[in-house]
Amino acid sequence: KLTHIFFVCFFLQRGSDELNMYGSSPNSMTANGSDSKKQRLDESPPSRVLHIRKLPSEVSETEVIALGLPFGKVTNILMLKGKNQAFLELGTEEAAITMVNYYTAVTPQVRNTPVFIQYSNHKELKTDSALNQRAQAVLQAVSAVQDGSSPSSDPGVLDLAPPPSPVLRIIIDNMFYPVTLDVLQQIFSKFGTVMKIITFTKNNQFQALLQFSDPVNAQQAKLSLDGQNIYNSCCTLRIDFSKLVNLNVKYNNDKSRDYTRPDLPTGDGESTNKDHSLLGKYISVFLRLHSIHSCIPPGCVYGDVQRVKILYNKKDSALIQLSDGNQAQLAMSHLNGQKVFGKVMRVTLSKHQTVALPREGLDDQLLTKDFSGSPLHRFKKPGSKNFQNIFPPSATLHLSNIRDRKMALIQMSSVEEAIQALMDLHNYDMGGNHHLKVSFSKSTI
Repeated sequence: KLTHIFFVCFFLQRGSDELNMYGSSPNSMTANGSDSKKQRLDESPPSRVLHIRKLPSEVSETEVIALGLPFGKVTNILMLKGKNQAFLELGTEEAAITMVNYYTAVTPQVRNTPVFIQYSNHKELKTDSALNQRAQAVLQAVSAVQDGSSPSSDPGVLDLAPPPSPVLRIIIDNMFYPVTLDVLQQIFSKFGTVMKIITFTKNNQFQALLQFSDPVNAQQAKLSLDGQNIYNSCCTLRIDFSKLVNLNVKYNNDKSRDYTRPDLPTGDGESTNKDHSLLGKYISVFLRLHSIHSCIPPGCVYGDVQRVKILYNKKDSALIQLSDGNQAQLAMSHLNGQKVFGKVMRVTLSKHQTVALPREGLDDQLLTKDFSGSPLHRFKKPGSKNFQNIFPPSATLHLSNIRDRKMALIQMSSVEEAIQALMDLHNYDMGGNHHLKVSFSKSTI
């Protein structure tokens, strides 16, 4: 469908914002700052001591050390919190060169903030352990994990017990854009050999199990990536160790992959040769709403509603068809469990592949409606700014398309009231060809 093509184009365009996988364009600011900074960096002699600048004010030693973990052993650290800077010493000059080269192409991020990395004039880092006790305790704990021994640091400083498993459990929060199996493989392979991945939906959330060849690699990936966003302000990684120590993968398709067994069949899933930037079948494009059928309008906040069918024998339930599976996933993750008119709304993915229009003369003809040509669709245009303004239901509403091109925020007493107001007032005719647009806001008043 054309809508799928548009969506994929936008998905690829957003790739430049990705924190862990895609780098900036050649003409944009690099990991080492502006072009002039980059020129000075290239002239600086390599050193195993790296100077890191523009760090967030509340950054921890662990977060700084995590920048260097994928490239080798981190042997020393000096935090200059008053200046938002740090010095990081790696075990070898080769490891430091690899780290600088990588972060020249891929902008390093700490707490969603770009940081700047360059070679230091120091060839080794000499620190006063008495004045740098916390940093040294963290470093000692990390080194113990890298060496496979038990950390001897104060457990109150950092919880870095030996990794219990090479398998990580990954939950994606705020999944505004599709995260495929291949995206996960490319992000996590920076920390070691990824052997197997299984993706699935549980509790209305996209999740994955990912197995490394070595538990230490899993520990390093968890330490570096937990809490990071795959894309700007969305698709947040929540990472824990799984109780499993080995994954049993039966099929190589868009849901699961065993990279050590390329001969596995595809099973019932999509062919492994298919373009994985497209959505897999794990997302159906329909939602089933339980408890109340009049709460259809919130669905349009998260996607373009194509068709709606209120069930003939169960009129408190409905099927809603959206333009693509990712919109259905968004609507489900944000609307499931919300209260409307005093009742809890239940939203799940439907097994139905289409909402069929009824034949004329049938009793249920008035229960099905086609909205495919609606002028209210927010996401038809690829790259629309509406993709950047998708937020969970909140008590604060954003009002736009008011006369004189004004906008406003209005705060209700509860999320339930805000949902009801959105349902009642979105597309309200204000006269003069002005129809009010209402959406949820991330702001508070």
